[in-house]
Amino acid sequence: QVQLVESGGGLVQAGGSLRLSCAASGRTISGDAVAWFRQAPGKEREFVLCIDWSSLTYSADSVNGRFTISRDNAKNTVSLQMNSLKPEDTGVYYCASRERGYYSSNTKNYGSWGQGTQVTVAS
Repeated sequence: QVQLVESGGGLVQAGGSLRLSCAASGRTISGDAVAWFRQAPGKEREFVLCIDWSSLTYSADSVNGRFTISRDNAKNTVSLQMNSLKPEDTGVYYCASRERGYYSSNTKNYGSWGQGTQVTVAS
């Protein structure tokens, strides 16, 4: 079982940027699909971005053009670069991985999850 640890969250003003990192241990995730999800208070967890085994990326419409996902297989990490942040981007951000390395936006298809990191965007 892989362990995932997110870092890089914090408080930022609207229009600012943050970079989140997801570090994996226990096994390599180079062949996994890895996704970022987020959850705002009182709302369901929602898909943000995914990078598949071949490094193709998929994003939710709400973050398209503002957020990017990348992976560093040598470091066994996946990063989420968030630019032009909006107050509605506020929430807990989770990274998740699935050994079947194809894209999915469904939380049920991801078997490993991190503990989450809080992102707060002030208006």
